Amino acid sequence: MDSIKPTQIVSDLVQMGAYKSALSVKNILIRGFLSGALLGFSTVLAFITANQTGIAMLGALTFPVGFVMIILLGLELVTGNFATVPMAVMNRQTTLKNLFYNWTLAFVGNLLGSVFFGAMYYICITKCGHSYDAPVVKKIISVATEKTIVYKELGVTGTIVCFTKAMLCNWMVTLGVVMGLVSSSTIGKIAAIWLPIFTFFALSLEHCVVNMFVIPTAIMLDAPISVSDWWLWNQIPATIGNIFGGFFFTGLLLYLTHNKKPA
Repeated sequence: MDSIKPTQIVSDLVQMGAYKSALSVKNILIRGFLSGALLGFSTVLAFITANQTGIAMLGALTFPVGFVMIILLGLELVTGNFATVPMAVMNRQTTLKNLFYNWTLAFVGNLLGSVFFGAMYYICITKCGHSYDAPVVKKIISVATEKTIVYKELGVTGTIVCFTKAMLCNWMVTLGVVMGLVSSSTIGKIAAIWLPIFTFFALSLEHCVVNMFVIPTAIMLDAPISVSDWWLWNQIPATIGNIFGGFFFTGLLLYLTHNKKPA
């Protein structure tokens, strides 16, 4: 049996959070960069799959490939760290200062990787700006508009919707990190990780790192979205919602129910 008990999983999550909070600037930025790029790859893959098959659910089924690679390679995804590093703080294995150190650098690394991949993909899909006819171009613009301009038109209500969808999103995403520890086998890890990540993408929720790819790439593709639209109507509320969802629903609640108390 390669299944690992919940109490051991939480203990491993605490140690993971402590380890991540002590990484060097170089390692957090490099691993964060790679994570942002990998999520960009998997987002494009999901969009293309949905377009070519006409079945959105199949796109959601393909999306977790990037997240699986991130977990198996031990990279830095800030949304996952919104759960694991606070668990280490609660267990007194690290400090609040180190928490914000990790979150800030991981966020920057994810942003750099996402925008870099977006720029590279722009070159590929538009032939350096000569053609915007590919179906995936229209898909990226449509999704990015839904994530920004639609919220902007709703005003405060749009911000509430974005925040709520982000909170629910990172409940699932951080469970993806948890599920990566439920098995000692690679196949077991992959199968377990797939479940919550497929769920969040199928429900069209708000993931701040995925949005770091989708929205700036849409801007490069001449979508009617400004940089202020991106940050004010999506990136900021989505990030705050991701923090709350990851910390409260996964980090805090699992810690409270499964953390081993000292004898």
